[in-house]
Amino acid sequence: MDRAERLPQIIRMKGDNIATRLVDFGASVVRLVAALPQDRPGKHIADQLLRSATSGGSNYEEARSAQSRRDFVHKVSLAAKEMRESVYWLGLVQRANLAPQYEIPPLLREAGELVAILMSSAKTAGSDESR
Repeated sequence: MDRAERLPQIIRMKGDNIATRLVDFGASVVRLVAALPQDRPGKHIADQLLRSATSGGSNYEEARSAQSRRDFVHKVSLAAKEMRESVYWLGLVQRANLAPQYEIPPLLREAGELVAILMSSAKTAGSDESR
């Protein structure tokens, strides 16, 4: 099997890796949110963070079954937008000292990497569309 024949398989494997990272990120945030204070600010931030951190992965899964390149770009861009929002809420959790400080940097780093990957995917797919 030459490289051209393996390419769809390679792309699928990369997509699986991103999907796994998004699920792992969402699961980590679920655990973090469960430990946040149950007062009004804690609940508000928890709800927002939980929504954005988990919808990034669900939007990416929708993108993987997109019906057109344009649809793929749109859904991957939405996933990146949700991950950027997660960065904001994680930063707020850190700034407000709502969780142990050692828990936040790895999540911020992973969210930042996922944003970069998703934006790169959207940009590449979008530029391929214009050819």
